[in-house]
Amino acid sequence: MSFSNWNYSISPEKISAMDGTRQTQEFHLDSDIISLKKFIMKTKHRNIYLLLITITILFAVGCNSNKKEEKQEAPATTNEASHEAVTVSDNEVKSEAPDAKTKIEQGYASPHHASEQAQSPINIISSNVAKAGKDEVSFSFHSEINAAENLGHTVQVDFQPGSTCISNGKNYTSKQFHFHTPSEHLIDGVTYPMEMHIVNTIIDSANGNKPSYLVVGILFKMGAENNFIKEFLDKIPNEEGKKSDIQTGAVKLEDLFAGISKSELHSCFSYHGSLTTPPFTEAVQWVILKHPVEASEQQIMAIEKMEGNNARHVQALNDRKVLGQ
Repeated sequence: MSFSNWNYSISPEKISAMDGTRQTQEFHLDSDIISLKKFIMKTKHRNIYLLLITITILFAVGCNSNKKEEKQEAPATTNEASHEAVTVSDNEVKSEAPDAKTKIEQGYASPHHASEQAQSPINIISSNVAKAGKDEVSFSFHSEINAAENLGHTVQVDFQPGSTCISNGKNYTSKQFHFHTPSEHLIDGVTYPMEMHIVNTIIDSANGNKPSYLVVGILFKMGAENNFIKEFLDKIPNEEGKKSDIQTGAVKLEDLFAGISKSELHSCFSYHGSLTTPPFTEAVQWVILKHPVEASEQQIMAIEKMEGNNARHVQALNDRKVLGQ
């Protein structure tokens, strides 16, 4: 086949039609470009609007959160102020603080009394203890126990009226003993798991006929079961604020000291301090036995479960002396 004589010709009408098609395609392309530009501009504006809306929502949420926190914090201040103004009944503070006038929040911090500089408890540094000399501390109890109480903030066992403690020629009235978990007093920076306070009072003419206190502190460490604690532990009510009677002779304080030798019983620290609960009265002669007494882990944990952590932090010794014998 020969292509030498093959001629291909396009009529003017076809050329005109092709030009029109090309122009139509170019027109559609221009329109698409314009539409794309408009879409991009709209998208940018939409993103800006979305960003502004997001910022506004976050700002509104933050303001509402701050208002809620302020509303929640405001009542706390009101409750605290009203709590301090509540009058205390004669029975509520027990024999530890019979001169209390108002109820102060139980806690670690010392109340703001600039003139009171003899607060308790303290950290006893044995190397700084002075010898007691001739005025050795001694005490003997003549007491009966008749009740056990769950006060919520402590476990308390009450002495029968007429129970006494004789110390250095003074005849004190034995009121009650209670526990702190962990110990309030520290020996050379060491905290013990439990401390027992035997509270005794006397009307002191030298103190304006106000009560003064002799408090004997006994530290406990974990070890063998303590027979004395065993005598009353199951008699303490589980419910806070409840009191149960104890038959006379069922619990004997002598059983606590039965496992302590005479030399250990008279080996103690003594100093002048305060109550460790409100109103923190500074009229207490403290006697802290040097040698801790054993109680089982179960016994200590049972008492701690009822009263929680009720130990006040140690206070400054200031210019006081701690005597040892």
